[in-house]
Amino acid sequence: MEENFIKIYHWLYPLSWLYGIGVCLRNKLFDWGWLRSKSFDVPVICVGNLAVGGTGKTPHTEYLIKLLQKNGVNVATLSRGYKRKSRGYVLADDKSNVQQIGDEPYQIKNKFPNAWVAVDENRCHGIEQLLRLENPTVEAIILDDAFQHRHVKAGLNILLTDFHRLLCDDALLPAGRLREPSSSKNRAQIVIVTKCPDDIKPIDFNIIAKRLHLYPYQQLYFSRFRYGMLMPLFPEKTNSRKILSCFTGNEQVLLVTGIASPAPLQKEIESYTSHVNLLAFDDHHDFTPKDLSQIKEQFLHLEEWKRLIIITEKDAAKLKIHSTLDEILKPHIYVLPIEIEILQNQQYIFNQNIIGYVRAHSRNSSLSERKDAYPA
Repeated sequence: MEENFIKIYHWLYPLSWLYGIGVCLRNKLFDWGWLRSKSFDVPVICVGNLAVGGTGKTPHTEYLIKLLQKNGVNVATLSRGYKRKSRGYVLADDKSNVQQIGDEPYQIKNKFPNAWVAVDENRCHGIEQLLRLENPTVEAIILDDAFQHRHVKAGLNILLTDFHRLLCDDALLPAGRLREPSSSKNRAQIVIVTKCPDDIKPIDFNIIAKRLHLYPYQQLYFSRFRYGMLMPLFPEKTNSRKILSCFTGNEQVLLVTGIASPAPLQKEIESYTSHVNLLAFDDHHDFTPKDLSQIKEQFLHLEEWKRLIIITEKDAAKLKIHSTLDEILKPHIYVLPIEIEILQNQQYIFNQNIIGYVRAHSRNSSLSERKDAYPA
């Protein structure tokens, strides 16, 4: 397997050591029962990671929602709603906006209008509120980015780690990007290596499996991103629908991102056209009028008739309602959807594990009796 360069600030190890003492003490307090973890009589699936930054939690959460809904499960998602302007418990509806619930919950609600989507800093309180819902009642809850939120005892923990920055190669903050020591992976029942390249070799799967040192009770899967077709952000402003497979190679692309790791997305676009200009902002970035002026300035420098702007679904949630977005840009902005694909022909087994857990712990007797599990 080709080695990936991971930047570790070795001179910050003393601070990482102090940080690690605090994290380990907190985890021990939970392990010893001095800090309480609460269980709930509903299947709770936690999707999280050990590192700060993007490992693909939202696409994997969406995969689970799609899978559960196809199998007749009334599913809810709960997150803290990072960078939202509201506080406390908020249940999303068709009138909710990014400021109220955050960009990723807003994206999920738009994609899955029939799913309950809620935000709450206090996950226990949020789950209690979700369990009071009726018509339909909640039959399973997915916690987004809650691996460190140990006040909730999830029945199934799914831990994600980036192929390009495996948790076993990283270091604790601030020297590296880990929020917890790599040994904390032992709390997970499922580990997924995400963002695998298309040309990953069979031997790489074995090498990574050995390096992660998982226990027999832990299942290991590998996933990669699968990109959909470009969709206009403002379909009423354009008469065409561009599709990636129809690129001529001469398109002038301004790729605008507010995500943690734009490199894989940039590589994907560059496979269709070499004229890609990346304008990257921080993860969960709130676009300012100055940012939009910068986007417009760079866009106008591209060759006319061949230019377009590509953004992510997460950034689309903010740009679509931005009051200062120039009308000149709207016909040229396209959104690139992302889904995940489970590799090694393991999708059916993965799906069976998820559905099996939900049915085994369901409060709905008719749901627990069903045997079929459809792919996502």
